[in-house]
Amino acid sequence: MQKGKPAKKYSQAGRVHDVIRLIEARHGVAIEEMAEETGVDRRTIYRDLAAIQEAGYPLVSEWLNGRKVYRFLTRFKDVPPINFTLQELMTLYFFRSPFDFLHGTPFQEEMESIFRKVNSVLPPRYAAHMERIASVSIPLLQGKRDYGKVAESLKLLREALIYQYRVRLAYRARGKSKPSTYLIDPYSLIFYKGGLYLLGFAHNRRALRTFAAERISRVEVERERFEIPDEFRPEEQFRTAFGIVDEAVIQLEVRFSPAIADTVRDRLWHPSQRVADNPDGSIVLSFAAGGRMEIVSWLLSYGEHAEVLAPAELREEVGRKVSAMATRYGK
Repeated sequence: MQKGKPAKKYSQAGRVHDVIRLIEARHGVAIEEMAEETGVDRRTIYRDLAAIQEAGYPLVSEWLNGRKVYRFLTRFKDVPPINFTLQELMTLYFFRSPFDFLHGTPFQEEMESIFRKVNSVLPPRYAAHMERIASVSIPLLQGKRDYGKVAESLKLLREALIYQYRVRLAYRARGKSKPSTYLIDPYSLIFYKGGLYLLGFAHNRRALRTFAAERISRVEVERERFEIPDEFRPEEQFRTAFGIVDEAVIQLEVRFSPAIADTVRDRLWHPSQRVADNPDGSIVLSFAAGGRMEIVSWLLSYGEHAEVLAPAELREEVGRKVSAMATRYGK
């Protein structure tokens, strides 16, 4: 055991995470420094470095001032050449246009930079062909968000997500005229229906919260690191949600008329869904999901072709909205 700091009582995953942070924070760090900082012996550090490499981190070693130090590749020129097949390049370019909803964000700028670099090494005829392929796939998005006004905030959030920095952000919730301040541990960025959302732990709410990127008016990076819980899985966070809102689960049953039964049947609306056929050609779709407002909006989009069978309180809520609409249009 190295002398100095006492051994910390944490899992290997936690110690490896600390080693990664040490390497990120310095241009080069030696085995002895990592052992001293974490309170373990050199052999343990070597095992941790092997685990980091196996996890896919671009870890390299070099001699600096007579010492062997470890660092991560961070500059484009450090990255070794990557070979693509023609089919892989075609797939990459085919899905270039669907990301146009990121216009105005740093992500869109970097996507374009990637394609410029690829084009620069292709023969002119191939580069022109790839650009044509990119125009074959055209996204049609209604109600696109304007991310240009929050571009700087998104750059700061990107940095915080990469290095796991805590952030303080000003956020104007729906229906509110003034923004509120939140202290957030940013966990993940979510892409949903052509929009960007931040999922993170809100300290002043002591719970996970989702924030629409276009309603974030200010971001301050605290430079204080945080730990993502080992049990956190972003895909599990919305497993029971109908969309982006994680709320109490509703046991839903909806009858869809024969006119749209095939259209509804052919799509996966929720992993828990079941479909039952009726003799008249209609179907009953049932699933268990949360997100009441999103579910109601989805049901109303089908007009007279969708009838809520259960639960009773949701049927009544949809009925009230339909009655209010009928009154308005009846005039």
